Amino acid sequence: MGFATAQEFIHEGATVIITGRSQETVDQALHRLGSKAIGLVSNAGNLADVFDLRKRVAMHTNGLDILFVNAGYGKFAPVEMVDEAHFDELFNLLVKGTFFTVQQLLPLMNPESSIILNTSFVTAFGIENFSVYSAAKSAVQSFIKTFSSECTTKKIRVNGISPGYIKTNIFNNTGLTPDQIEGAVQSIVPTLPFKRFGEPAEIAKTVLFLASPDASYIHGTEIVVDGGLSNAK
Repeated sequence: MGFATAQEFIHEGATVIITGRSQETVDQALHRLGSKAIGLVSNAGNLADVFDLRKRVAMHTNGLDILFVNAGYGKFAPVEMVDEAHFDELFNLLVKGTFFTVQQLLPLMNPESSIILNTSFVTAFGIENFSVYSAAKSAVQSFIKTFSSECTTKKIRVNGISPGYIKTNIFNNTGLTPDQIEGAVQSIVPTLPFKRFGEPAEIAKTVLFLASPDASYIHGTEIVVDGGLSNAK
């Protein structure tokens, strides 16, 4: 979703700064995005990286118009099987990473700029094996309200996007084999209203809308992009 969003903004004439956890990942993305993209190796789950981000971003720009806080992945297990490492991994990445990324980059945000957080459809209801992931995303969801309240006087809009099942690498860190991941995907598809996963570009276009002047009076809210899944539950 992050890559597709970068593509969308570049298509609209923006220069983007992307982050990735490895040099290889960043280099691959930059090769495809072209000269309008700048890449930084930074792990949102590592606070040392996050606290260094403002200085590194400021080397390339004096101000930001859009911040899309999107880093994350899923890791799922029954309550009985969750250990402290699993819990901390997701909360460090999704909750601490989101909070402190916004904290560190807020001084670089221009007036009339936009911050967009990435939540998830899972916050709307309970799904087995999703307890820690859902709790972490619910914390991010709460940041939309509190951040928007604090940022109003700064003339910065804060909103969120809540994706459903999207064609991403969310399952890659679950420990499942490629065959198991494919099996999981095939079992999910028949339960979806449109019988397909969403495309990353469909998320990117919604992020573009929230960041645009067309959304100038949308503040402190969340747009659900899940193909009607939340309504079908």
